[in-house]
Amino acid sequence: MTSQLNVDTIVNKAGSGGTNVKVANTSTYVSDGGAVSQNTVQSLCKVWVNFNGVGTIAARDSFNMTSLTDNGTGDYTTTFANDFSNANYVFLGNSMYENSRSHVHGQSSNTTYATGSMRGISAFVAGTNGEDTATDGDIVNRAYLGDLA
Repeated sequence: MTSQLNVDTIVNKAGSGGTNVKVANTSTYVSDGGAVSQNTVQSLCKVWVNFNGVGTIAARDSFNMTSLTDNGTGDYTTTFANDFSNANYVFLGNSMYENSRSHVHGQSSNTTYATGSMRGISAFVAGTNGEDTATDGDIVNRAYLGDLA
């Protein structure tokens, strides 16, 4: 027999408000149409940051990030508050520059993925042969998805 819980509010044991719900790594959610289910924890973004990449870099907002390092023009390292369990996570990035050039983001050629940080390059595609030129972005966004340790 299937059980169902119908409530309007969940509060802490003291009844003073708020909630602290823990979700196990095996928890699933059902799609909007109800046809499929997906692992809740694995599908979440584990680290993200929106920062100013020009001049003195500074995070505007972030999640699970402890620091940013400016390694040079368009070259930034994000350090994670909680490490990934391995270096097989996904890195996504985009940025905007004042004259709306198309930016690509990728791993710095002289580093490898690490579980506790990621060094990446922000560059715009220029020239007829598609040469990339590293550049600082006014707005830089990065997200990391994978399994935390």
